[in-house]
Formats: sequence, structure tokens, C-alpha cells
Amino acid sequence: MRRTALAFAVVAPVLAYAAGSEDPTPPQPTKTTTECTDGLVWDAQAGACVAPQESSLDDDGLYDAAREFAYAGQFEHALNVLTAMSDPTEDRVLTYLGFAHRQSGDAALGMRYYEQAIAQNPDNLLARSYMGQAFVKLGVMDEARVQLAEIRARGGARTWPELALERAIESGRGYRY
Repeated sequence: MRRTALAFAVVAPVLAYAAGSEDPTPPQPTKTTTECTDGLVWDAQAGACVAPQESSLDDDGLYDAAREFAYAGQFEHALNVLTAMSDPTEDRVLTYLGFAHRQSGDAALGMRYYEQAIAQNPDNLLARSYMGQAFVKLGVMDEARVQLAEIRARGGARTWPELALERAIESGRGYRY
């Protein structure tokens, strides 16, 4: 029992930042990705799939839907949901805009969003990790290492952003989600 608790205490901080959430696990598929089509989101209040801009979801609900779409590889739908959020300049939104654009093949636009997220919140470890992973994929290892050092300097040792970027640097390929 003691070993299990110790192991969890060591691993939990690493898992806690997986893909931008305080939740240590990937999002569970909801009706948004299992029943809705064409980028619609499940609106429990309406009892139907609706356009994100017309839903009753608050920003946290929209963020969760965007995260769910991103995990499902539906980056275009994630982008659409993110544009429905009340503050498109919030650093968590900018981070996911960067991630979705980068994963969709537009690394340059993704990098601009990461830069904006970091300018707004220099302690955004997830944006730093994603930016570093993009640098790895681009072969700019020195810049990736700069982001890794920043993550560590900002209290991110043994977190998911550090681990993911460290593994990307070691493999030279990026992190596999």
C-alpha cells in the first residue's frame, strides 16, 4: 500500500498536465464525439447536438469540448469550439489554438499562438512544452532545450509538460499523444 501511494505521488504531477488539463486522464468521450457530427457539441440543457456558438455551455464546458475534439484528432472542430469561447485571448485558449493548428500542419501559425500564450502568461508550462515539441519536429533542438529549461525554472519539474518535452528531445520526433 505504501509503495502504491509513493508511486502515485511521483507520477501524479506528471499526469496532471496531460494535454492541458488539471485532469490526469484523457477526456472520456461524450456525446460530443460519439453522437454529434460536423463539429456540433452536446448541449445537455438543450438535449441535442448544437453549434458551439449556440450552445448553453460556459467557457469551461467549451474548453472541455475543444479538448475532447483535440484528443479525438478532430482539430478543425476543436478550433471551431475555441472560437466560441468568450475570451479568445485567454492563454489556455491560445495554447489549444496553437496545438490544433500545429497538429493540423500549420506549425508557423501554431507557434504564433504559443508565443501569444506565453507572452500573456510566462508560466504557461503547457504552451512552453508544445512550443518545445514543435521546435523538436522542426529540428531546432537548442530552442526546444530553452523551453525545457524554462519549464523547469518555473516549477515544472516532474510535470507532464517537462516529461513530454524531455521525451520529445530524447527521441528527436516529438511526443506521442
